[in-house]
Amino acid sequence: MGRRRGDRRRLLLITLAAGALVFLVGLGQTGVIDETPALFAASARRMRDSGDWLVPWVNGLPRYDKPPLVYWLMATVYSLPGRMLWDPAGSLAARLPSAIASIGVMLLLADTVLRWPPSSASPENTRSVAFSSALAFALGPLALIWGRTEVSDALFSALLAVGLLLAWRTYACPHGPSWHWWPPLALATLTKGPVALVLGALTLGLFAALQGDAPRLVQRLRPGRGLLLAMVAAAPWYGVVLLREGNAYWQSFFGYHNLQRFTRVVNNHQQGWWYFGALLLVASLPYTPLLLLGLKRALLQPRPAAPEASLGRFAAGWLLAVLVFFSLSATKLPSYWLPATPAAALLVSLALGGRPGAADRNGRLALISSALLLLLLSVGLGAAPLWVRWIEDPSVPDLPGAILNGPWMLCGAGLALLSSLLAFGLASGRPEQRLLQSQLALLPLVPLLLLPLTVRLDQRRGAPIRILAAAASREQRAGESLAMVGMRKPSLHFYSGSTVIFEGRSASALRNLADRLRREQRPGLQPSTSQREATVLVVIDRETARRPHWQHWRGEQLAVAEPYRLLRLDRRWLEQRAGQLAARGERLTWMDPRPERF
Repeated sequence: MGRRRGDRRRLLLITLAAGALVFLVGLGQTGVIDETPALFAASARRMRDSGDWLVPWVNGLPRYDKPPLVYWLMATVYSLPGRMLWDPAGSLAARLPSAIASIGVMLLLADTVLRWPPSSASPENTRSVAFSSALAFALGPLALIWGRTEVSDALFSALLAVGLLLAWRTYACPHGPSWHWWPPLALATLTKGPVALVLGALTLGLFAALQGDAPRLVQRLRPGRGLLLAMVAAAPWYGVVLLREGNAYWQSFFGYHNLQRFTRVVNNHQQGWWYFGALLLVASLPYTPLLLLGLKRALLQPRPAAPEASLGRFAAGWLLAVLVFFSLSATKLPSYWLPATPAAALLVSLALGGRPGAADRNGRLALISSALLLLLLSVGLGAAPLWVRWIEDPSVPDLPGAILNGPWMLCGAGLALLSSLLAFGLASGRPEQRLLQSQLALLPLVPLLLLPLTVRLDQRRGAPIRILAAAASREQRAGESLAMVGMRKPSLHFYSGSTVIFEGRSASALRNLADRLRREQRPGLQPSTSQREATVLVVIDRETARRPHWQHWRGEQLAVAEPYRLLRLDRRWLEQRAGQLAARGERLTWMDPRPERF
């Protein structure tokens, strides 16, 4: 027993180290990302600064899109002493909740498989399968990206995963408490809303149908009571916010961000019914063949399986619950698949559970298919000079040069090739050991490929905004407003500390800017006439500056950081040009109903 505990402790420590490598190394080395992550970071920092921890605010407006838990966690980290010494870019504090939550999922996946291993696996193979499940999650493209990003998705998916895994563990081992799976669901509800309860209920319902053991599942989990308790635990915050904010919060959060996102296409995020089926295949690359094999085996497993042997079937129900629910949603985003990634990781690792005979041959074929995908990845990275030059982004000057000017693509190609060879059997071993060897070869991709690339891209995409934000802070006069036209980058608000008027590229946007300076009022922005405040600071990108309505502007250029300029604009010229556009028929649009503003 003592040796088993020691093995478990060592495995969890190794998993923790791998998680730190994937999710913590270089986490704060780049600035906050535009646009949604910057809004999260700015809301959390404002929460810390204002002392109002009930409702997030950003750029002088309440932000109703998400419940408060992720903001509370970010704001708590922002409150730690000496932050400017260990987080000068302001991004580490906002990303830590996502990173730590993702590492927590890795640990719980490994521990769950270690405690309830495949029945035919030896102790050595059990450790391989357990560690492999954690790596299959961490190395998945979606988990890897969102686990290092300052948004709520990784935290929500992690809390949902903890709740669901604890629910299955309660079913598999009835001697423990039956209530400990619902507090994580309550916290998930405070992270992204009632979708946590919907996905939890749908997962348990599909698992009960697949397992054919609904009475025992209900007896052990008492799911109705658990889901009700989770709802009751999360309800006080919602009640207080509704009392304070009233119908505005109800319409925005419940109406727009929940109901309308499910029933209507929001922000042009429209995809076909097949979208999440395709994402299922992409999100587990390069080990998608193992995912499909694991899913097939879980669905074809005899009914009912013993509770302690039903982990694969539970993962299948979990994955299918996310697939069905979000396929029915009108709005479709890649991040919606993130709650399924822990289930996919379980299915990948359990596909090679020490099975004999034909089943083992099927596992070898799936592993060889994954090795071929890794080989294809290696070739693609090695041939980067042939295809990267076709990538364009107007906000990133010389994007191909940023990607190719360094050895990281070749490093990535070499690691993918090594991973492929190990999956083919370069170091021999059973299939589950070859899978683990292949995954371990991919771990250095984070410090050797992902991190250098993100740093180079940040230097071209994010640094210009930070440079001009610092210039605006130095140059801004008392009472002078700050605006950004063309590209809308909330990181300007985050780094300047000023309320920013954001407008687009159109001629109507110029009219909007002139009118908003005279009429709009919000914290940090007071209306004024051009006689009282003769100038306005404007950050404008190169493409917008070329538009006819911005030609022959009058004022002073204060700073340049390509592709942006910081101008001190004469408001009398702005109002004169706005009047010309009004005479031409350009209408004001800034007061039109808009569900999301910042």
